[in-house]
Formats: sequence, C-alpha cells, structure tokens
Amino acid sequence: MMTVLLVIHLMVAAALVGVVLLQKSEGGALGIGGGNSGSFLSGRGQANFLTRVTAGLALAFFITSLSMTFLSRNSAPKGSVLDTPPASTAPAEAPAPGSAPAGETPADAPKGGILDKLK
Repeated sequence: MMTVLLVIHLMVAAALVGVVLLQKSEGGALGIGGGNSGSFLSGRGQANFLTRVTAGLALAFFITSLSMTFLSRNSAPKGSVLDTPPASTAPAEAPAPGSAPAGETPADAPKGGILDKLK
C-alpha cells in the first residue's frame, strides 16, 4: 500500500511542478506559457483553469503526504531508540603488528617509527 501511495505522490508532485511552470509569470521570471489572444483558451480562462488545477494538485499532494505519514507511523515499531539498552561491545581484538599493545596508548608505546630513526 505504501509503495502505491508513494508512486501516486511522486506523480502528483511532478504534475504540480509542470502546472506551476505553465502558468504565466507576473514578473516575467519563470512561467513557460504566454498569453496569446488567439489561443484556444483566453488568458483569463487559462489562468483560472491552471489555478484550479494547481489547487487540486496541491490538495492531492497534501492528502498523499498525510496518508503516508499515518501509514508509516502505524507500521513503525513503538518506543524510542533511547529506550533500548546499548548493545554489548565485542571483545577487543588483538593489536595489529607494529601497534601499541593492549592497555597502552600510542603516547606510551615504545618509540621506533621512521621519524625517531632520523634523529
């Protein structure tokens, strides 16, 4: 169910972007569609149609968003990550050759690096 709702949501989002780009821009910035008096729909009729389609797609986007939220909330396990105790850590591994032995920090480790040999 969640997958179907997600696909519908993505199609609505893509259609919403397309319809917004088709609208005539007030400032001449984005809008692809221009107002031509000899077109199928007049400028005013086209603006009303695109406004209503935009409102409908925005409503569909809002509804699908809320639906996905409620579905995921009901299917998620209850509780918090902070409520669970931390997992036990694995025992320490043997030190790699050339590294400090267990219990020693690198500062306490015997010096024998290439920089010490250059001194």
